[in-house]
Amino acid sequence: MRFTLMTNKINIQWLKGFILLLTAISIAPVKAQQPQVIDQIAALVGRNMILQSDIENQYINYRMQRDIKGSASDVKCSILEDMLFQKLLVAQAEVDSITVDDAQVNSELDRRIGTFINQFGSQEKLEQYYNKTITQIKSELFNVIKEQLLAQQVQQQIIADATVTPSEVKAFFRSLPKDSIPQIKTEYVIQQLVKKPPVSIEEKIRVKKELLELRKRILNGENFSTLAILYSEDPGSAKKGGELGFYGRGQLYPEFEAVAFKLKEGEVSDIVETEAGYHIIQMIERKGDYINVRHILLVPKVSPADLQKARNELDSIALLIRNDSISFDDAVAKFSEGENKNSGGYLINQYTGGTSFEAEQLDPQVSFVVDKLKVGEISNPVPMKTDKQKDAYRILYLKSKTKPHRANLKDDYPKIQQWALQQKQKEAIDNWVNDKSKKTYIKINDDFKKCSFHYNWLKTK
Repeated sequence: MRFTLMTNKINIQWLKGFILLLTAISIAPVKAQQPQVIDQIAALVGRNMILQSDIENQYINYRMQRDIKGSASDVKCSILEDMLFQKLLVAQAEVDSITVDDAQVNSELDRRIGTFINQFGSQEKLEQYYNKTITQIKSELFNVIKEQLLAQQVQQQIIADATVTPSEVKAFFRSLPKDSIPQIKTEYVIQQLVKKPPVSIEEKIRVKKELLELRKRILNGENFSTLAILYSEDPGSAKKGGELGFYGRGQLYPEFEAVAFKLKEGEVSDIVETEAGYHIIQMIERKGDYINVRHILLVPKVSPADLQKARNELDSIALLIRNDSISFDDAVAKFSEGENKNSGGYLINQYTGGTSFEAEQLDPQVSFVVDKLKVGEISNPVPMKTDKQKDAYRILYLKSKTKPHRANLKDDYPKIQQWALQQKQKEAIDNWVNDKSKKTYIKINDDFKKCSFHYNWLKTK
């Protein structure tokens, strides 16, 4: 795990945001050799233009980022329809006087650019790839991000009132052709009870002394990068001499960031404490709102004796549960030290945000343990790493386990309810588009009039 990100949880919205950055970026990579064509207006939605170059740039990014099914013309038609929909939302934002301020746009822009830099490995690689400076990239993306934020607000308003009643959920499910009812894989619901032994004061003092000694050696002339390779406990950066690459504000631990942004080139910080452990930081380079630093991370360890004590405590708690002296839920509320204690100790699926896991979504260590459990059984204490990569112990409880089956109302009501809601939201959007497109000036270039659109854009005036 790299310490630099505030969390290592995969967030679905983050993934969507990253894809939006890749596909909406209005810069054609220098590597992509395209025939030179005079730019033209592909479509107009109200006062909002869609340029041919906008479609071509998105097509290039789609082609580079994923396998494309269908012909180039079909994909470009699909891209144009997505743009028409977004421009219609933006036009409605103007009518409704919906705004986003520049600070909000810049914050979102910094977040996405920072993620992009992290994926490329450095700001220089990003700039080289697009043959633009970071300032130019931000300038060209500003309006793209602003339009996305406006469109998101309008779309949320459109679907805000969409709800489904139990009778509608049942009607939706009964309307599905039998051969179209999804197959539900085996799913697990798992709870945990965690014991996190504290790090001793003596251990913290030992680590800080060791780090102070490394800092002294650097100030006396030894190479920071060499010592980072030898001693840093951040596996993500140690092999690169502690170098992190360029990051903007809000992407590093707050305590780390507060110190790093104040350093001068070549300057070495005092000890900085974060959730990850203790660091010393050296400034490599600063470019505008982005910094590239190297660091050495040392992590205080829990003593074997304290770990054994935590395991013994869990053994005692497990015995109480197995003897029916206390329920697992009550034991979690009374004894657990996990971050999810207040939600019953349920493991949360980082892909869905729910509590159900398909087998491939489980952490391998969890999967190894629960595979041996029957529903209603608890495990013996097993070692774990917390979200902050600290050593701890836990016992796992297999709350439920389903068998592969066709979806049905009895066992899969929450899923079917979500499908029904999504269908109703889609209908709300379809109705809105059909209504607003009739009242909005829309003109599409003749080159795209052969497209098979989902909506009836071509008949609007």
